[in-house]
Amino acid sequence: MNTNGNTYTVIYSTILVVLVAAILAFVAMSLQGKQNENVKLETISKLLGAASQADESLVMDENADVLALYAEKIEDAFYVNGLGEKVGQMNTGKENVKDIQVTTTSDLKKQNDIIKKIEDGQGDLASTLAMPVYVFDINGNDVTVIPCYGAGLWGPIWGYLAINADGKTIDGAVFDHKGETPGLGAKIADAPFYNAFHGKTLNLDGDEVFTVAKASAITEPDHSVDAISGATITSQALGKSINLWAKYYRPYLAGAAAAHQAGTAAVSDSTVTCCAPADSVKTAGTAEVKVNVEE
Repeated sequence: MNTNGNTYTVIYSTILVVLVAAILAFVAMSLQGKQNENVKLETISKLLGAASQADESLVMDENADVLALYAEKIEDAFYVNGLGEKVGQMNTGKENVKDIQVTTTSDLKKQNDIIKKIEDGQGDLASTLAMPVYVFDINGNDVTVIPCYGAGLWGPIWGYLAINADGKTIDGAVFDHKGETPGLGAKIADAPFYNAFHGKTLNLDGDEVFTVAKASAITEPDHSVDAISGATITSQALGKSINLWAKYYRPYLAGAAAAHQAGTAAVSDSTVTCCAPADSVKTAGTAEVKVNVEE
């Protein structure tokens, strides 16, 4: 074959491309398991990072075994639809940490796509949503962690909000991004920004559940945080994502809060019911003793 001809060049280039593609595909498949494990660990770290903010005494150690800590602290992990109904269960890893199931950003994107279709009027798809809910036991208190996901300035942004048992108070938050501007929009992943969410509340009764805006534009400070200076677009995009996802979590959060309040009331009532007869018995017993002594 003429090595200087076009035919030789085409054949040689084709073989080279196919060979390189095969090698890359093999490497990708070989590393897929490790990549998935890293994604899981990253997600679990974010979940614990948000939940742990509910108690200042609980500090996340960089060297901590996140799988073991997650299995220890998680109480339940499941999916709910936009009507507040439970539609699926995740393995919490109580028996084997290797079986822990969490949703990744690709899973969140799928749910976000459905949410956008609903918002665009493409159908009543709220019942088809499968949004993750994680309930942690943080020093005896239930802390529910829910995610949010959306489009930032240069790529996807996402995060996790830790919600108090009252269904609306934010106990902690963490956020991340794929390609926001360093020193500007990328600051959503920094503590000075996400710490501002602690103690704020979701407005479950209003049209705007939560906002991130310039200080001058904030009208409801209890349900808002200040935007990052110089990164208004990313900040507002994050606020929109939180507001949108919280809107579809609202039925579940409202129901969970009502159940918690009912449970608290039941415990309180049972305590009163329990103690009243005990006092009566004690009084009756004392009176009876006195009678016997006098006789």
